[in-house]
Amino acid sequence: MPTYVWKGKNRYGDMVGGERVAASKDELARALQKDQISVISAEPARKGLAIPFLKREKVKLKDLAIYSRQLSVLIDAELPLIQSLGILEEQQKNTYFRNVIKTVKDDVEAGSTLNQAKRKHPKAFDDLYCNLIASGEQSGSLDIMLRRLSEFIEKIVRLRSKVKQAMIYPSAIVIFAISVAIFLLWKVIPVFASIFVDLGAELPALTAFVIALSQFVENYIVFVIIGLVAFVFAFRYYRNTKAGRWTTDRMMLKIPLFGGLFYKVAMTRVTRTLSTLISGGVPMLEALKITSSTAGNVLIEQEIVEARRLVSEGKTMSESFKQSGRFPTMMLQMINVGEATGTLDEMLNKLSNFYDEEVDASVAALLSVLEPILLIFVGGIVGGLVVSMYLPIFNLMQQF
Repeated sequence: MPTYVWKGKNRYGDMVGGERVAASKDELARALQKDQISVISAEPARKGLAIPFLKREKVKLKDLAIYSRQLSVLIDAELPLIQSLGILEEQQKNTYFRNVIKTVKDDVEAGSTLNQAKRKHPKAFDDLYCNLIASGEQSGSLDIMLRRLSEFIEKIVRLRSKVKQAMIYPSAIVIFAISVAIFLLWKVIPVFASIFVDLGAELPALTAFVIALSQFVENYIVFVIIGLVAFVFAFRYYRNTKAGRWTTDRMMLKIPLFGGLFYKVAMTRVTRTLSTLISGGVPMLEALKITSSTAGNVLIEQEIVEARRLVSEGKTMSESFKQSGRFPTMMLQMINVGEATGTLDEMLNKLSNFYDEEVDASVAALLSVLEPILLIFVGGIVGGLVVSMYLPIFNLMQQF
């Protein structure tokens, strides 16, 4: 969904502004109206050239979890909200986040609610965060909501670390193997090639192919490196397009070994987010809308959007999810039981814990399977290059 830069007036007549993600200007106006803000202007945020790997202003999830837990403790200790925000501002090391907290504190001091003040900073506080803060303010349980948010964010951080653990090892091995192969083709193979030419050795097909590949790498090494870097940039750019997102997300769920892990990670996110929102008193339709944006996969996101439409027409959540055919039977049954008994948030929490354990088991199994596969892969590349250089030597030895 696009990000809009908006300006308006709050209930006190003060000029306010900020950025917010919304499907359209009308939806943005309705959302701000709930916060008692009258929109004066709203324009799509200008997007500059998105260059991967450049440092961007952002708030780390770990910092956000610590901030939420500390604010919960301070409010529970009955410190005034403005004083609590001031304390957290002073001890925050992230400059960008410190400025965000200062702006939030100033807005609260000027009469805004904490929810309204945080919604002006979508890069730091997403819709899930702001909706739970709003629910906490309305019910008088802000400290409890902040504690739930910190626990939710901490679990998301742990989930991400598990996925990184599964991805970093094979990625590092593959990059190492490609780097070694390029180095051998660039510096080592040409030495053998010159020796074979001097000796007039007859070259087997494999050796001739490797030497030709080596000559290409030696002559165009700069273009080879630029090409590899350009491929990474092009893939990231394509991934950020609508068509690219659909294509890559569909492929991710079908990749051997990894597809099942990515699916379980998505299910963990969906069930945990829904559980947190529903237990926090967020309306079902709003909870489904927010959950769809946190699934991490556009196919599952689209299914949740469709389920939300069916729920708005009067169907239960379990019926709506069942119609998509993408959600597991156990999940549908537990959601059905939760709706029937009024314990939907508890059932979703149990589901999220179950899928969390499944992710742990999948990561462990994946790493144990990948080790021999990667060893064979690296050995095949390096060993193939070495053997191709020794074949002419064996032929020469047989001639004497």
